[in-house]
Amino acid sequence: MQMRIGVIGAGSMGGILARLLSKRGHHVSMANSRGPESLTALAAEIGVTPVSVVDAAKTGEIIILAIPTKAVADLPRALFANVPGNVVVIDIGNYHPELRDGRIDAIDRGMLDSQWVAQQIGRPVIKAFNNIYAKSLHEKGGPKGTTGRIGLSVAGDSPEAKAAVLRLIDDLGFDPVDGGDLDNSWRQQTGTPAYCQDLEAAALRRALSEAVRSRIAEYRSEEEARIKKYMAAQTAKG
Repeated sequence: MQMRIGVIGAGSMGGILARLLSKRGHHVSMANSRGPESLTALAAEIGVTPVSVVDAAKTGEIIILAIPTKAVADLPRALFANVPGNVVVIDIGNYHPELRDGRIDAIDRGMLDSQWVAQQIGRPVIKAFNNIYAKSLHEKGGPKGTTGRIGLSVAGDSPEAKAAVLRLIDDLGFDPVDGGDLDNSWRQQTGTPAYCQDLEAAALRRALSEAVRSRIAEYRSEEEARIKKYMAAQTAKG
């Protein structure tokens, strides 16, 4: 079923999601902070329509926020004020205080990443696509029933919105896994057992259940340290 989908953010994840969704026949509008003119070449290449951030929020049945966590606070005020309530907003972001976002007090005090995002935009969100690397998203999708098909988890409070995102994940070539309500979205946050492991659905469900809530900050810190080490090694290689 073809849908109108707005993607806000043109980094690696936003670009790959837009490309994959367009390839599957969805009508994709794409926006970034620099304006539609900066997206002309990419949009022509992947078959999407470059628009403003405001128009991206208005033109879709599903809106995907593919921007750094800190950038959510810089979105236009009341961006979703006149967007119909049945439009689904997906937050694919991860909070990286040391690497990118700086400290966000509310999250550091225990608010979950996507709960903070929902508070900032004044709108419920669905958490999805945050626990797969862009390369895996681009290369590892497969038809339903494929042996070893990767599972992707979805957390959110609206059964209808969550169902729409679960269908979208299946359409993109991954096994949809219901990760519970938004208060359980921490189970797929940065560094948890379910984070970016390319697990099959059954293994992903186990990984989600194995996460320990008191370790959220520890999971994040360990993953950021791993990323820093990897980046340093890549720099050393030139």
